[in-house]
Amino acid sequence: MARVLFVGGLGRSGTTLVERLLGELPSVRALGEVVHLWQRDIRDDERCGCGARFSACAFWQQVGERAFGGWGTVDVDRIQALRDAVERTRHIPRLAAASLPPAQRAEVREYAAYYAQVYAAAAEVSGAAVVVDSSKHSALAHVLRWADDVDLRVVHVVRDARGVAYSWTKTVARPETDGAEEMTRYSPGRSALLWNAHNAAFGLLARRGVAVRRVRYEQLLADPRQALRELAAYVDLPLTDADLDFLGDGHADLTVGHSAAGNPMRFRVGRVPLRHDDAWVRALPRGQRRLVGAVCAPLLRAYGYPLNPAAPQEA
Repeated sequence: MARVLFVGGLGRSGTTLVERLLGELPSVRALGEVVHLWQRDIRDDERCGCGARFSACAFWQQVGERAFGGWGTVDVDRIQALRDAVERTRHIPRLAAASLPPAQRAEVREYAAYYAQVYAAAAEVSGAAVVVDSSKHSALAHVLRWADDVDLRVVHVVRDARGVAYSWTKTVARPETDGAEEMTRYSPGRSALLWNAHNAAFGLLARRGVAVRRVRYEQLLADPRQALRELAAYVDLPLTDADLDFLGDGHADLTVGHSAAGNPMRFRVGRVPLRHDDAWVRALPRGQRRLVGAVCAPLLRAYGYPLNPAAPQEA
């Protein structure tokens, strides 16, 4: 049974950074956002985190061979149909129930089985004790709860909703498309609603008996060594001080990874600064900060964030 660490949370919350740091630990293989593997990699042949096209990446080709006898045998249309049927945020209340109707349970388990096969093959090919899926999607985490052959542990990454809202307003090119496409953008109001929905869904997952550990993005950056020690213990992974030598004073030295899809940061190699990005405090207009703060107030309070952070010019 594959031991899977699922990194969840709303995009722009630091999930890719968490995945990259975890991927530097011994006996851990970070896979990127597996939820996008079917379309972006198998069909569109986008670039792996190592820089090679998916079809030319030796690691992923071995995974496909072990999991399915080759990626060419995978019925992507069937997987996408199952995704539309079961892996949507609106389906979470049903997925979180104590039981499912037989027909729906069969679809959920069939869909989850594709992921379980990828996880098991990736662990076998890499020799890792833990594989990391940074798909983020709360609905997928709820689906994986129903898989019989996945040892699921969830890391719920949260970041101040106002910082997330500001990040979603930025224009970011997708390197996989050589700059021809940009990543999705949301208005602050839209991102606030999504922040509430996704984070609440991970809270519901914990109440259904799934192991969920919350990590605040800001605390991770304040003490990455301690955060990684705690996450390693969470997945029963022995860790020594030497295993964290890739972390320096305010930076991490990252090696080449094999993230299948995700944030452009998955292509970064070498020294990467670890600094708290609080540009939103100055750059997000006051009215938008107040809007997001009001919409997200209950969860902001629950996660320990101040409701009225003052920008420097207002202090």
